[in-house]
Amino acid sequence: MSDQYDSALTYTSYLQVNELLALQKPLSDGPEHDELLFIIIHQTYELWFKQLLHEFVAAGKALEAGNSHYALALLGRIRTIMKVCVTQVDILETMTPLQFNAFRDYLSSSSGFQSAQFRKVEATLGRRDNKMSGHLPPEMQAEIKTITDANSIWDSFLVYVSSRGFSIPDTVLDRSPAIAYESNQEVQDALLDLHRTDAEAAMVAERLLDIDEGIQEWRYRHVKMVERTIGAKMGTGGSSGVQYLASTLFNPVFKDLWEIRSRF
Repeated sequence: MSDQYDSALTYTSYLQVNELLALQKPLSDGPEHDELLFIIIHQTYELWFKQLLHEFVAAGKALEAGNSHYALALLGRIRTIMKVCVTQVDILETMTPLQFNAFRDYLSSSSGFQSAQFRKVEATLGRRDNKMSGHLPPEMQAEIKTITDANSIWDSFLVYVSSRGFSIPDTVLDRSPAIAYESNQEVQDALLDLHRTDAEAAMVAERLLDIDEGIQEWRYRHVKMVERTIGAKMGTGGSSGVQYLASTLFNPVFKDLWEIRSRF
């Protein structure tokens, strides 16, 4: 029987550590001390976005299969990853405005607004609008369209809720996934019934609310970090900076789960 293990495999080769550590390429003269931190933080964000997408795909399948326990585990992991994303802002805030501005001009037209993976996360959560990816390269737009043409995590949750015997309108379940979901009174009634009569499904719903709260927390911390670093200046890449970021605040992803709070 052939040996299935590679005896030459090492920690360094398995994780491609040498290749990973070669990916940080500061552009500033010197280079400026804090540019390395800036690069590593944002590269790490991209890795976490990749993992979030990986987990959301599995969570959506678990929900549609009615697998509550696995869905709970995956959604819990997603929430924990979101906590890590928020904590990373603490590290970025150790960099003063003067330290950031020492290399900011080297960023040229690059901007976090151009993160295709974060747009994919938004699409997975249910965002459906033309502004989401129109500024990205065509191949990235195509990848995001593939996501928006499929069920969002909320759509998968509604399939799960329906499979538990709660009444979700056919107009909601049968609509095209490419059409943005809008808050629905009948769905809210079903969710109230679910919370009162199905403890296991209620735990899944609350885990989604945890994720929604985590997304909002990350957005808020991001806004304040940018504000304390560049104030009201335009963002890199010509974005409106804090003004745009602030417009994304207090917009919950799973609105029905928030709407029912006053009806318990």
